[in-house]
Amino acid sequence: MPTPAETVAATLARIASLPVAADTAWVFPGQGAQAVGMGADLYEQLPAARAVFDTADAALGIKLSTLCFSGPEGELTQTRNTQPALVTHAIAALVAALDAGTLTHRPAFVAGHSLGEYAALVAAGSVTFEEGVRLVRLRGEAMQAACDAQPSTMAAILGMEPDALRAAITPHGASLCNINAPGNITIGGTTAAVEAASAAATAAGASRVVPLTVAGAFHTPLMAGAAEQMRANLAAVAFRNPTMPVVSNVTATPLTAGDSFAAELEQQITAPVLWLASAEAMKAAGVSKFIEFGPGKVLSGLLKRIERSFDVKNMGTVEEVRA
Repeated sequence: MPTPAETVAATLARIASLPVAADTAWVFPGQGAQAVGMGADLYEQLPAARAVFDTADAALGIKLSTLCFSGPEGELTQTRNTQPALVTHAIAALVAALDAGTLTHRPAFVAGHSLGEYAALVAAGSVTFEEGVRLVRLRGEAMQAACDAQPSTMAAILGMEPDALRAAITPHGASLCNINAPGNITIGGTTAAVEAASAAATAAGASRVVPLTVAGAFHTPLMAGAAEQMRANLAAVAFRNPTMPVVSNVTATPLTAGDSFAAELEQQITAPVLWLASAEAMKAAGVSKFIEFGPGKVLSGLLKRIERSFDVKNMGTVEEVRA
């Protein structure tokens, strides 16, 4: 009888043999989508998804599944736990949908928001699920250490375009972190820098500023220590060529060579996530349908804000997987 890890690997391997849907992309969310209870219904009702959670528990040597299903919330929201939890839920939904026959085609592109890029690489066959979940555990630990070394924060700025916002905040030492959708950008830096930059953004015409409850300023130069720490971890992985292009967080261009991913994943720790540009690039290539795997509907909301005509579906619950 195959082990859970063998079951997961065999199911994911089937993606490469599926015909391509040229109008479709699969997308995977980043930090902030997590919630206690995530994936519990998948685990209880779908053996293929259960194999993914069991594989994650074994790969990490912790009961990640218990954290996902029961919390406590304070532990689940620790960066080192949140990151593998989100990748595990997303891949559990993907594997369950493949096993159920819900997915009959592979996409033209895969993309992930921040840590979601690791789930995209798993889906594309560039890394095994165990490699992916171990890497995001290490990434979460490295980023938490960077946050502890230099207290920092983030804020969402609504109603401004990137160039105008960059001009307003740069003098105060803050940086753009995520360019998510038109008029939806997050900034980050030291606490003092973000407070000053938020006031400057308001003065420059921002319609709203929302302070975010985060461990630190992800995707800014303050994460340089985490990027340095991850370099050796990424160098130890033999990334394979993906079975479908992976749209880069850093450049919003499709990556098709396995040897490009170590540098990409290192750079995206300190570089802003170009989600708006990524969605626009996929649209220009003919994509009009998106499937978001994992908890919540964060990316679905951003995609509809980018282009109202996008056909967006979610796969994160048993009901959605079976639909």
